[in-house]
Amino acid sequence: MALTLTPTSALNIPATPSATKAAIPGAYVDLRADGWAQQYLPDLMEKEAEVFGNRTISGFLAQVGAEEAMAADQVVWSEQGRLHVSASGTIANGTDLAADKITVATGHGIRVNDTVVLNQAAGTLKCLVTEVGTDYYKAFPYTQATMDATGAGTITFTASAVTGFVFGSEYKKGTSYTNDGLEPQFASLTNKPAIIKDLYEVSGSDASAIGWIEVSGEEGQNGYLWYLKGSGDTMARFTDYCEMTCIEGELTASGAGTISSLGALSGTEGLFAAIRTRGTVADAGFANATESLATMDTLLKRFDTQGAIEENMMFLNRETSLAIDDMLASLNGATQGSNLIGTSFGLFDNSADMALNLGFTGFRRGSYDFYKSDWKYLNDATLRGAFVDVTGVIAPAGTSNVYDQMMGKNMKRPFLHIRYRASQTESRKMKTWITGSVGAATSNLDAMEVNYLSERCLVTQGANNFVLMTK
Repeated sequence: MALTLTPTSALNIPATPSATKAAIPGAYVDLRADGWAQQYLPDLMEKEAEVFGNRTISGFLAQVGAEEAMAADQVVWSEQGRLHVSASGTIANGTDLAADKITVATGHGIRVNDTVVLNQAAGTLKCLVTEVGTDYYKAFPYTQATMDATGAGTITFTASAVTGFVFGSEYKKGTSYTNDGLEPQFASLTNKPAIIKDLYEVSGSDASAIGWIEVSGEEGQNGYLWYLKGSGDTMARFTDYCEMTCIEGELTASGAGTISSLGALSGTEGLFAAIRTRGTVADAGFANATESLATMDTLLKRFDTQGAIEENMMFLNRETSLAIDDMLASLNGATQGSNLIGTSFGLFDNSADMALNLGFTGFRRGSYDFYKSDWKYLNDATLRGAFVDVTGVIAPAGTSNVYDQMMGKNMKRPFLHIRYRASQTESRKMKTWITGSVGAATSNLDAMEVNYLSERCLVTQGANNFVLMTK
């Protein structure tokens, strides 16, 4: 039978006197019901109960990225294109097929006398390019009269898509080279920082009240505080907002009228948006051990076609992390003949006298290493954990070479890094200032306002090497 978990709300238990001094629920009196207006006040516990543990989710970008200042309104960088020339296209109709004509995208880079390998379901042909146009080229096979030749020993191409690439060239003796040189292809990418703000306010009267409580929090607000407790929580929440903006941010699409009416906000490209636009999205594929292995093998083939980066980090939600554990466990079982006699997880050769380790932190498949970690952001019930559409991210480890157009030189940087606005006199990485009349008075407002501001964006370099795992 499946286990069902039902969260409970606050209990309102009526008091029933007990004959003995027994700590039973029926004899419990909730003195808070009438605002503590009782003859005897309860013993107030000064220590705040941390019922949700460490509530902040920030830290993901700190693990895999870096931070760097910028002085402009946007960051611009270039990413190198493919080294080799693709000859893929479409044989449009019978006339083109008879003429061995293949339609391709403009700016294809194929030149007369190039030798190409072309492939369809019927097989592979090696061809010589004899004519080139803006959006087409003609290539005649070495091994048969035409691409659509029929008969024994021939490979018959049809009017459909064809894949291929240039593998060299061939010229006659004594001829000159008349083709243009190939210009390196690159992609120029840009992102803009978003201005993030938050505010905490407490009135002067409340700030002077005596109501101390011992607290602890994610941003170091430990000790006996009261009204600044809210400030500490706001700071922790604001730090999370800064990270989530870099993860969830979206650029404003044309026609987004409501956003435009708020001041023509341009938005910012977050990690998820960058992967959806320029990377790989893996739909499902981790429901069980068998499916997880097949999915991993499919991803490895995808990595081979991209940067083939050997080391990768996997940041997963709980369900996907356990599914991959199950996959690794099923592959790591000890067998004798056809019988499963035990399981060896990680460094353990498990026995009855040893604590059983049922999880994995890393594995190697093919020529790739994967390091697995849980991502709290995907498990938090008030964040992505509430609807589990994103189940994980695979990010390459190490650095990439990129040309920074602002600095005018090649730089080695992590694939993910945060850019924040800063100059010699002003840093907007994380600004905090206090206004009002409480403490150091700056206005006639009878309150203390703690202001928070950051202006930042995420640079996702080599997004083609990232995988967004969805469900």
